[in-house]
Amino acid sequence: MLPIFFQTYLKLFFILTPFFAISAFLSLTQEMSPAERRKIAVKVTFAVIIISLIIYLYGRYLFELFGITLDAFRIGAGAVLFLSALNMVGGGTKKFEAGGEDDDIAVVPLAMPIIVGPGTIGALLVMGSAVHGYKDMAFACSALVAAVLTLGFLLFVSSGLKRLLGKRGLGIMSRLTGLLVASIAAQIFFTGLRNFMLD
Repeated sequence: MLPIFFQTYLKLFFILTPFFAISAFLSLTQEMSPAERRKIAVKVTFAVIIISLIIYLYGRYLFELFGITLDAFRIGAGAVLFLSALNMVGGGTKKFEAGGEDDDIAVVPLAMPIIVGPGTIGALLVMGSAVHGYKDMAFACSALVAAVLTLGFLLFVSSGLKRLLGKRGLGIMSRLTGLLVASIAAQIFFTGLRNFMLD
């Protein structure tokens, strides 16, 4: 069971685009003190856990509500996730700007849509819908929470990571993450396409 947990954990971790998230986090919190940055990192972590678990556990009911087949959604989610991956591989040209002084950036835009964006939502919906039974669901949710907590830890120590890796190092890691996410997206897309063609 441990290899399956680790495989699920890794897949979910990279779907959350950790190094892209770190770059955005550092950009949005550049004017903050280290203590304020750590506080925001904790809030982001809890927000992502709540949002991700809701999507992962209850996303399948959206399929029933709108009459969408899982394989049709796999095709759409795979395509959107692939486009997100291409943006990361290309260096992520989007610039992030913090809001006003009273704005809480932990939930919007950091938790959503930067970390839990359209591609991530689609992937979580597809992966969550493929899990059946309370035991498997608890197992998958544990892997998801572990993945988010790992991301949260990286955000918590993001200042140190920036000093260690540098801006160029973070950019390289973001591009590598993009390549891995593109592979996951292709697998989701072609699984949906194959099943759709066989039906």
